[in-house]
Amino acid sequence: MQIIDKLKLLEYKKFKRGALILFGKDPNRFYPNIQVKIGRFGKDSTDLKFQETIEGNLIHLLYEVQVQLNYKFLTRPVDFEGMHRIEKGEYPVAALREMLLNALVHRSYMGAPVQIRVFDDRLSVWNEGALPKGLDIISLKKEHNSRPRNPKIADTCFKAGYIDTWGRGTLKIINSCKEAELPEPEIIEIDGGVQVTIFKTQVGGQVGGQAGNKLITLTTRQGEVLKLIKSNPKISRKGIAQKLGINESAVQKHTDALKKKFVIEREGETTGRWIILVDE
Repeated sequence: MQIIDKLKLLEYKKFKRGALILFGKDPNRFYPNIQVKIGRFGKDSTDLKFQETIEGNLIHLLYEVQVQLNYKFLTRPVDFEGMHRIEKGEYPVAALREMLLNALVHRSYMGAPVQIRVFDDRLSVWNEGALPKGLDIISLKKEHNSRPRNPKIADTCFKAGYIDTWGRGTLKIINSCKEAELPEPEIIEIDGGVQVTIFKTQVGGQVGGQAGNKLITLTTRQGEVLKLIKSNPKISRKGIAQKLGINESAVQKHTDALKKKFVIEREGETTGRWIILVDE
């Protein structure tokens, strides 16, 4: 009770609605739409394959939805490096987590449940509740202030370490897709709510010429890294990261991929340089 009181979810020794939404054992007795609907579709929204409805408080939904997505709705491509089995998700975990958190924290709890649609080539999350006045879709794609619809729910999630209350959720979604070399997510207002869609299709192309008689196919991001290296063979990984707006670990991944494809090699380390191996 002391914790609930410090979270400002108690008034005159009675639980506020936020306490019920966050921690209630059976909140659907009072709010019938505290749930998340997940549907697996084929080519479009008319082609429903199967579905699940998950009920419970916000904390339960946050974990259970991720479990359902991982084990029932999404596949995990498997690669092997030597004898080690490596599973790779279809979508960045950071993007999925932020999409779900945004939907649960900022939704209108008097409206429809959160709806997740999983298609062959994309995944969308919709929650009821229009954007606050003065905040539009363009604002969500750049630095903006946090304006939560449910301040006490948002504050509790902040203190639990789920969110940071600085309006960075949509930027995290966009940046994580960028680092995974996926197309930019789509954010729209539709049917009285906000929908975020991420896409599976990689944007690639034939970049960098040929090594011997073998045509090399690079992803768009690998092509951007290669272009920077060509323009400045002494550029560091940190320099590449700064120019592309990604972290150094992502740059390491792309340069390693370019090495495996025999596109570049590194001569020296800190004061070294890159050598281009492909034909122009």
